[in-house]
Order: sequence, then structure tokens, then C-alpha cells
Amino acid sequence: MKLTGTRESDRPNSSRWQSARLLAMIRVHVFLAFLLVTSALGQNPTYKYIRIGNTDDVTTKATAGYALMGGGSDLDEAFKFLCDKGGGGDFLALRAAGDDDYNDYINKLCKTNSVATLIIPDRESASDSKVADIIRHAEAVFIAGGDQARYINWWMSTPVQKALNAHIAAGKPIGGTSAGLAVLGQYVYSAQGDAPDDEDLSSSQTLTNPYFERVTVRRDFARIVKDGWSPAPREIAVDEKSAVLVEGNGKGRVIGSGNGAYFISARGGPEVCRDRTPLTFRDLSVYRGPTGSEFDLKDWKGKRGTAYSLSVVDGKIQSTQKSGAVY
Repeated sequence: MKLTGTRESDRPNSSRWQSARLLAMIRVHVFLAFLLVTSALGQNPTYKYIRIGNTDDVTTKATAGYALMGGGSDLDEAFKFLCDKGGGGDFLALRAAGDDDYNDYINKLCKTNSVATLIIPDRESASDSKVADIIRHAEAVFIAGGDQARYINWWMSTPVQKALNAHIAAGKPIGGTSAGLAVLGQYVYSAQGDAPDDEDLSSSQTLTNPYFERVTVRRDFARIVKDGWSPAPREIAVDEKSAVLVEGNGKGRVIGSGNGAYFISARGGPEVCRDRTPLTFRDLSVYRGPTGSEFDLKDWKGKRGTAYSLSVVDGKIQSTQKSGAVY
């Protein structure tokens, strides 16, 4: 008896049917093998570690130091400072994206055991014990610029953050430029609502509404007091092409060809700091440190700079400088 619509050669006992069945089984097994391989590849770490110099780690006498770079053109003096503080050991540049262009630059600039770049592009990589181990073995660490939201989203509350904090606690040098500088402080502008290709935030947006939805901060200067994070916040703002090189004892000096750095402290809390309401925050103490000036972070006093005050009243900035200049 023939099955309706089925040719003789398509019957289960036919050689053609058996060949087709065997081919289908082979295809299934090949497909399953492909899935297994693809799955295994998906589990491979996505971080990249590119190293030049000595392949063997060394342990040198590293000393504390902090290179706070504002961004723009890289400053040779700042990197030499980190290399010296690292005792000529292993220098590590951290990134969330990009390439290893810092390797050759630092290798030509400094005498080190090795120079390496570690690119950590997601939380999976930041949770890899091998990544944290690489950081732990570095004598000097530098965090490159880019988008600090990536550092917050991908590195925060992972072994990477723990390893960096341990690095600092051990008295080893660390530095950062631009976004890398932004994440070094206790309170951080996270930029999680301000993508690099978004329209730039303006003072009119932020000062007229301290809780503006795109101002995602950990934690905003005005809101630090208002929301109970700290009664006396302090801030260091570094201009492009400038850097503050801070010794382990807290004494820093300003270098570079930019406009220097600004050291800001609050004498009290804001009078008005509410959602959708213009900010009023009076008597912020500002010290402008140009290139060649010094500033002691422990005493919060400077030399060869200019002291003045800023206030924000109803969302508008006022300055005690003769010209009324904010900077």
C-alpha cells in the first residue's frame, strides 16, 4: 500500500529515505557542534591585555602619588611622575574602549619593567579574577579618558574597583585624564545620562534645576550637603592641558600649558536645592592655581594662586573677582 502523495523512493525503507535521514542527522549534529563551539566562544573573556617590555613581573618600591590630568594633550611630566612613583616597575593603562597607543608613548618616555594596556569593555570582564590580578601586580596605574559612564556602569562594584582601591591603599601611584580623572574622586559626575554624542549640558540647565534628569552624579557638589552625603564637600577641577601632581603627603603642584586647576570648598549648605527649582548656593571658596602654583590638600591652602568666592543665586553665578569672572 502506498502513502498518499509519497513516491516509492520516499518510503522509510527506501535507500533514498535512509540517506536523507542520515544526512539530516549529520546536519543536526553539525549544528549542535556549532552551537557548542559558539557557546564556548561566547564565554571567552572580552577584555584585552597588551603588554610590551619584560614579560615577567617585578616588585619595586612604589610610593604614593596622584596625577590628576584635565585631558586634551597628554603631559609628559605627569606620566614621568607616575613612572617615578612606580619605581620603574610595571605600568598599567586602563581603558573601557580604544587601543594600546599609550604603550609606545609611555615606553619611550619612561624606564619601566613593562608597559601594558588593559581594556575592560563590560561587567563580565570586570568580574574576571584574571583582570583584577593584572591590576594587583601593577606598580603604577593610569586610567585613560573616554566616557566615565562606562567606568561606572562596567567597573563599579566589581573586582576591578576593589583592586583599584587596594592599589591606592597600598600606597601605589595612580592617575587619570579627563574621564579617568572624573572617577578618581569620592563623589563623581557619572555622565550616565549624558552620552558623548548628546547635546552638551549647559549651566542654564543644571543651575536652574539641580536635579535635572541628565545630571546623573555620584554625587553632585550642591546635593552632597543637601542630601546628607557630606557636610563639607571639596572639589578639584582641572583644565585641559593641565594637571595637578600630588605627593603622598597631600602637597600638589600645578603643571601644563592650560589654565591650571581650581580648588573649591563649601562653607555651608545650599539655601535652595530642590527639583525644578533654581539653585541658590552662596559663598563657595575658590582657589585658582595656575601653572607653577602649589596647593596642600590637607590644609586646603595654596601658594602663588588667586583666592575668591562664587555664589549661585536663583540659578545665576556671581563672582567676587573684580571683573566678575567665574574662572
